Amino acid sequence: MTIRPHSFDEALRARVDANLAGFERRAHPDPDLRPAAVALIITADDAGEASFLITRRTSRLKNHAGQWALPGGRLDEGENPVQAALRETNEEIGLKLDPKNVLGLLDDFPTRSGFRMTPIVCWAEPGQTLRPNPDEVERLHVVPLRELEKPEVPVLRNIPESDRPLLSIPMLGTLIHSPTAAVLFQMREVALHGRHTRVAHYEQPVFAWK
Repeated sequence: MTIRPHSFDEALRARVDANLAGFERRAHPDPDLRPAAVALIITADDAGEASFLITRRTSRLKNHAGQWALPGGRLDEGENPVQAALRETNEEIGLKLDPKNVLGLLDDFPTRSGFRMTPIVCWAEPGQTLRPNPDEVERLHVVPLRELEKPEVPVLRNIPESDRPLLSIPMLGTLIHSPTAAVLFQMREVALHGRHTRVAHYEQPVFAWK
C-alpha cells in the first residue's frame, strides 16, 4: 500500500487549523494531577514533506530516562499549557515558537505518572537550526506524518496489569507507546482527518507508571 506524503503547505495548515477549530476538546477534571503540556510540532523535513518532531530522552535523566517523548514538561508557576509547551520546546530542542504558531489543543491525557498532559499542536516553518539539549535529549527525530497513516497504526494489545488496551505506534524501528503514541494518534485523527477520536482511555506500559 502506497501512502501519499502530506505536503507542507498552506493548504495543510488551513485544514489542520479548521479541524482543530471544530474540535471540542476535553479537559481532564482531576485536580490532583499535576499540569503539564507537550508540543505536537508540524514542520517540514529536508525533502519538504510535512513531518512531526519526536525526541528520545537521555538515559541520564532521573525520570523516564530513554523513553520516547514530545517536547514538553510540567507547567511553571503562573504558566498556562501553551506557554509551558513553547518554553519547553525552546529549552529542549532550541526551536523558538510563539503563540501565533499554535493551531489548537487536543484532549488532556491523564498519565500514570500523575500528570494532566495537554497537547498543543504547533506549526513551525523550517529554517531554524535545532539544538537538542544534551542534558535532556539523546536524539531528535523528524518523522513524516505519513508514518501515522500506515494501516498497522495503531497497535492495540492487552496487558495483565490493566483492563484497558495499550495503544502503540510502530515507527523508527520500534514501538512508541502511550501517552506519546496516544496523542500522536489523536493528532492524526483530529488534526489531519477531522475525526473526533478520543484517546484518554488508552493504557500506558507499566514502565511509564512511575
